[in-house]
Amino acid sequence: MSALCQLTGAKPGFGNTISHSHRRTSRRFDPNIQRKRYWLPSEGRHVRLTLSARAIKTVDAIGIEAAVARIRARGGKV
Repeated sequence: MSALCQLTGAKPGFGNTISHSHRRTSRRFDPNIQRKRYWLPSEGRHVRLTLSARAIKTVDAIGIEAAVARIRARGGKV
């Protein structure tokens, strides 16, 4: 599963792990991505979204209809 949130667009950040001896090696900071299934009443079907934990809270606040509208406005497929 790709580490990309459909609602917020959160994606991995990149940086370095710095050891005790101060050697640097590349690392990746992944967002907390979850697959979540929602009932979409307007279309009479379930939709499965790949969302970050923060985006799940956003869906709880604004509702699934508004969230799907935002995803489609960003050019995402639902």
